[in-house]
Parts: sequence; structure tokens; C-alpha cells
Amino acid sequence: MDLLYSSTRNSEKKFTASQAILKGLADDGGLFVPESIPALDVSIEELSKMSYQETAYAVMKKFLTDFTEEELKNCIDRAYDSKFDTPQIAPLVNADGAYYLELFHGSTIAFKDMALSILPHLLTTAAKKNNVKNDIVILTATSGDTGKAAMAGFADVEGTQIIVFYPKNGVSPIQEKQMLTQKGANTHVVGIHGNFDQAQSAVKKMFNDKDLEKVMDDAGYQFSSANSINIGRLVPQIVYYVYAYAKLYANGDIAKDEKINVVVPTGNFGNILAAFYAKNMGLPIAKLICASNENKVLYDFFTTGEYNKNREFILTNSPSMDILISSNLERLIYRIAGNDAAKNAGLMKELSETGKYTVTPEMKEKLTDFYGNYTSEKETGEAIKKLYEDTGYVIDTHTAVAAGVYDKYKKETGDTKTKTVIASTASPFKFTRSVMEAIDSKYASMGDFELVDELSKIANVKVPQAIEDIRSAKILHDTECDVDKMEDTVKAFLIK
Repeated sequence: MDLLYSSTRNSEKKFTASQAILKGLADDGGLFVPESIPALDVSIEELSKMSYQETAYAVMKKFLTDFTEEELKNCIDRAYDSKFDTPQIAPLVNADGAYYLELFHGSTIAFKDMALSILPHLLTTAAKKNNVKNDIVILTATSGDTGKAAMAGFADVEGTQIIVFYPKNGVSPIQEKQMLTQKGANTHVVGIHGNFDQAQSAVKKMFNDKDLEKVMDDAGYQFSSANSINIGRLVPQIVYYVYAYAKLYANGDIAKDEKINVVVPTGNFGNILAAFYAKNMGLPIAKLICASNENKVLYDFFTTGEYNKNREFILTNSPSMDILISSNLERLIYRIAGNDAAKNAGLMKELSETGKYTVTPEMKEKLTDFYGNYTSEKETGEAIKKLYEDTGYVIDTHTAVAAGVYDKYKKETGDTKTKTVIASTASPFKFTRSVMEAIDSKYASMGDFELVDELSKIANVKVPQAIEDIRSAKILHDTECDVDKMEDTVKAFLIK
């Protein structure tokens, strides 16, 4: 039986997995969700002997049921190859009583590579399956990491164009240089004079603009998304939680069916939602610990049941989490509303009109799987320093938010016994300045690449290829625009 997908705002119309991946966003502005979450049908003993690629097939075949075995395995093999600097793809490191799941061994040294290495292959396979004649235009907003990872995945992929918008002053210097030096005749990068939420809202608006859709169609193009709103991004992210659990079992760190906690630094809510889906597939997860930075809209939501984006937008040292509209939360809201699309659509309408909504007490009761907290900038820096001084292990600013929140969780709940996996979402080399200054203020006077070499020395870790590549790379993209000119910029790139 095929698993079908529908929009979180209208459950009447059904789509296959490949149709949902192609569209990216539903016509009504909703997100695609599976009609049910399939159960894992392999035992933990079997999973514990599997490679990352085999685990990916075991998980993804349950969600992407209209892909043949050959098609799906081909996508997986092309994604998880020598682009990753370790055959494990996502190794686990035990440091200070927690297991850090290193999701940054791909070509752009951030967790986005885990899904964005496979999305281009899923998308081009889906286009063939559905007889799409247009070129696919990947239109995406990034808070720092998605943009580079998406461009690296789609660069020179036939039949695709990719346009990335990022907040001009809202990403780290390394993140920006990674994007601006991206090669590929089909890649386009634009720094907007605004923040990530404004970029994301403008991209969503373009997706829902019927007049623009016609203009693009006439020019031989159709939009799709590489953001985590695309179900083709979310499904591959479920894999690494299953893989991590299986590896803990294989290494003798947990017993069969022993529950673990998962801590995820969270902005757009996709990464922790993937862990929630893994739990609902049958993976023994106890608590899903949602870690926020000072833009703590999700912490406030889990605490009060009110989602309210009407607040100051704070630029932090964990920029990929500087988000006030967590798009993927809508998939969770739909679920706790009892898969009631009308109820969810009403709340989303409220959010767009007033900037806030409140879930019912019955819905809030269904959030017991989650624990939310946040760290201040000071606490994030302290978490980096403490872990380094205690163990010699260096983490980036986003992972440090998760480590800091995990400490708060243990103090608050007394739960110090449950084995815990922390999603380590980026290499410390991506945020070298913030990381090094947290370790010691003496590093403040060093240049960016001096800091890279110093970090390599003190952490005893080789400088990743992604960083070596940009030391002397030429800037290839220099487009900037105001938020209200984003659509014009898209047309200028595509319609000659």
C-alpha cells in the first residue's frame, strides 16, 4: 500500500511521496504530512549490523513508497558517499556523559548535508516519475547553513536552478564566504537587507503566487523547496536518529528497548520533528529536549501553550537558530490537533494575522514528549568552555545551546540516568571566532583563518576540507536586494 501525503491545512487532497517532494509546499500554504507514521519493520539486532546507507533504506522506504527499491537505493548511494569524510557518515562521540551525534561530516560541515545530499536525487527522480518537463527552481531562504548545503547538493544538477536568500548581516563570516564562493552555473545567492523570517515569508509568498507560477511556467520553470518544509528534507533526517540508537545498542551502551533522550538545538523545528517521527515509528525515545537560544519562541510555546512571534529578533552567535517563525512546528500542531486540518489552518491564519496563537489545553497535554528550555549567549559560551576544559572536546555554538539546555534539564528533572544523544549540528570550524573567544578571550585579536589553525591545534582535529576550500576561493556572487525586491531578483536570474 502506498503511503499518501496531504496538506496540514486541507486533508482532502492526497499526493504520492514524489508529488509532495516536487511541490515542496502545498498550494494552500500548508506542509505535506504522511497520512500515518509507518512503523519500523526491522529489529534493533538487524539495525545494529547495518551501515548508514542500509539504515537509510530501511527507514526511507517506509515513507517514500512510490519510489522503487532501485530508485531509492540509487539516491542513497549517490548521497552518502565520499562527500562525507568518514564512512560512518554520522559518528557518535561520548563526552562528559552524553553522546554527541556528529552530523557535520558532509561537504559543508553542517547537519543540513545529511538531507541536502540526497534531496537533489530524490527531486530529479520524482520529476522523471511525474513526467515533469520544466526545469525545477529551488527557491530557499537560509539562516546560514541550508543555503550552502543546498547549493552544494544542486550545483550543476541537470534540469535544476537554485536561488538562495540569506540575511546579509545575519550569518557568520565563514557561512557567508561558503555561500558566496559556491561554484555551479545554476547557483544564485542573494544577501537580503532584512532577517531570516522576512526572507522565509517572502519565499513562501512566491510559492503561493499563482500569477508568478504562470510567468515561471511560460518560461519553462517551476518552483520547489530545499528548506525543511520539503518532506524530502524531513524523511532523511529521521534516519540518523535510528542509526544513532542502533549504534548505541551495537556498542553495548544501551540494552534492547532501553529508552534514550534526544537533545536538539532548534530553530525551524525540522530536526527535532524528525526525532519525534522516529519516536512514533517505534524508536525508544523518552524525552525530546528542544533547545533554544535567546530567540526562545519555542521554549515559551512548550511552557505556556502560546506561540507568539511578536518580540525582538535577536542576532546571536548561533545564527541558524535565529528564527521566530518555526515553520515545521505546523506539522506538530496538525498532529496534536488530531490531524484536524481545519483546526490547524485556523491557528496558522491567526499566526499570520496577529503573530500568535494558543493551543487548547487538550492539545498542550499531547506535548508531554517534549521538554523545552533555552540558553543565554553567556551560557552558550560557558558550555563550550566547560566541555573543552573538562574533556578537550570542542563543539560549535548551536551544539553548545543543546549542551547547556541538557544541563538545565538534568538539574530541573533529576533525570541523570537516561542515556542521552545530543544532535551536534555543525562543526566548530564553521563558527570559529565565537567558539575560540568562548574558550579564551585572548583569541579575540586573531584573524579568521589564524583562528581556524589554532582551533585545529587545540582540538587536535584536522581542518575540514570545506574550510580549506574557502581560504583563497574567489567571491562569485555579489547580489543584494531589499525584501520587497526578492521576486524581481528571481525573475532577473531566470527570465532573460
